[in-house]
Amino acid sequence: MKNPANSGGSQFCGRTRREFLWETGGGFTATALAGMLGDSFFANQGLAADGQTKFESPLAVKKPHFKAKAKSVIFLFMYGGPSQVETFDYKPKLYPLDGKTIEVKTFGRGGRKSKGRVVGPKWKFKRYGKCGKMVSDLFPHLGTCVDDIGFIHSMYADSPLHGSALLNMNSGRVLSGNPCIGTWATYGLGSENQNLPGFVVMLSKKGGPISGAKNWTSGYMPASYQGTVVKASGTPILDLARPAGVSKEAQRRMLDQLNHMNSAHLADHPTNSNLAARIASYELAFNMQKHAPEAVDFSQESEATRKLYGVGESRTDDFGSKCLLARRLVERGVRFIQVYSGGAHNDDNWDAHAGMERNHTFHAGNTDKPIAGLIKDLKQRGLLDETLIVWGGEFGRQPTAEYAKGTGRDHNSYGFTMFMAGGGIKGGVSVGKTDELGGHAIEDRFHVRNLHATILTQMGLDPNKLSFFYNGLNQRLVGVEGAEPIHQLIS
Repeated sequence: MKNPANSGGSQFCGRTRREFLWETGGGFTATALAGMLGDSFFANQGLAADGQTKFESPLAVKKPHFKAKAKSVIFLFMYGGPSQVETFDYKPKLYPLDGKTIEVKTFGRGGRKSKGRVVGPKWKFKRYGKCGKMVSDLFPHLGTCVDDIGFIHSMYADSPLHGSALLNMNSGRVLSGNPCIGTWATYGLGSENQNLPGFVVMLSKKGGPISGAKNWTSGYMPASYQGTVVKASGTPILDLARPAGVSKEAQRRMLDQLNHMNSAHLADHPTNSNLAARIASYELAFNMQKHAPEAVDFSQESEATRKLYGVGESRTDDFGSKCLLARRLVERGVRFIQVYSGGAHNDDNWDAHAGMERNHTFHAGNTDKPIAGLIKDLKQRGLLDETLIVWGGEFGRQPTAEYAKGTGRDHNSYGFTMFMAGGGIKGGVSVGKTDELGGHAIEDRFHVRNLHATILTQMGLDPNKLSFFYNGLNQRLVGVEGAEPIHQLIS
């Protein structure tokens, strides 16, 4: 008897594939990785010795365009938009202007304005490192790492609104449906670990950013390249465990039989890319049942390492655990890891509309020690040279107040700060410049596309050659018009 919930699909042995799974009770399709069923078709398919079709994973390692300096990327995403003038872009002329209304053009969620009340920075800055970089008192731990960091003070983006700005920073476009940076990296290079996802996303315990999975989507590319959400504690990937009462051996036999029938069917329909991707996703999910829990097991980490990240401390445990897991994933060959600081609501992220002091004190305090710990840990293990760290939000903040009262700042996409470390990036340097108020990039302006071009370049990928044919065009992360990397940062 058929399950009435299942209908359609190709027939074999008098059943559809979905009916086969339902009747065997294995429930393997409930795994999270079963979502990786995109239009991937593996170029290296052929016939195995037994006559069945064999496949190469779409995440198999591929040769870069040129010698890479970074094998992996850890993108630390400060969701909500941290204030550049309160963090790393020191603007001494703002302090005496505090509270004064001046002529200044701004554009945020409140629209376009021609004047505003200046909010002076709420923290002092001091010099750190051999390079003498001025860093806010918000980041005393990161201040000790400035000689390994390259700061970009002249970033600009296409939108001052969270939804489109997040898409812009993640995919290079302000509209949804386009592959994000992690997808492009795994598409171009694959992953060195076939037992874990090539692209991992870790979210705040308070929830993900606005638009959710659109920020780690594979867009028009095969779904095999989309990001997989992983937790740093407990169950790393939801729905990955075997169903109750099903042994590993029974699941393996079921999967082998399923693959046998799917391969026979694919031999008669060799252009069925959905089925090819389905077979590979089942195998990856099966392997992850063993390897994903091991990756998040911190029991082998020393107490000194845990302390370095702030793991076990009430303030830093959550983000510190994510940063420690990011390092462990890098060691295991995961290609691209994105870690979000900031949850779904304004009070839970860097979106300081109501006031700077409470908001940035909270979020900087949660992340400063873990990020510094990540940089130091990678460096002492010899991994920083081959791991590219990226820090920043979807935009920055305005130098003026958003409301008649208070210290809250509106969004600002005209000029903001991001930084990079490791992976062939020069340390102890700052490039670009904003005006004396810190609101507009005026010198060596760098668009989001330039940031993306830099990331790809450090990974050995030519940003102007890495393409995917779609909708009649050779699509690129940096746009069909192309973009140059930030050469001043590249060692």
